[in-house]
Amino acid sequence: METLKVSSKSNPNKVAGAIVGSLNKNEKLEIQAIGAGAVNQASKALAVARRFLAEEGKDLYAVPGFIEVEIDGETRTGISFRVYLTKKKAE
Repeated sequence: METLKVSSKSNPNKVAGAIVGSLNKNEKLEIQAIGAGAVNQASKALAVARRFLAEEGKDLYAVPGFIEVEIDGETRTGISFRVYLTKKKAE
């Protein structure tokens, strides 16, 4: 499963493009974000990615969870979104 790491400075539109590209290849990926700003950018990127996928008749769903990552010898808690591709349901 591919892992995308998102920071508070990440561009949500570019991350959304990476999400769509990865999902079209693998149908699943993980997004990792540490800190409130990074989680905010990741959430926006997921919303934009859904819009991109809707144009192709597809959708995604994300399962959030906690992760622990070691940075500079210090353990930090972050958020992980496991993202899966699905077909868009008829409305």
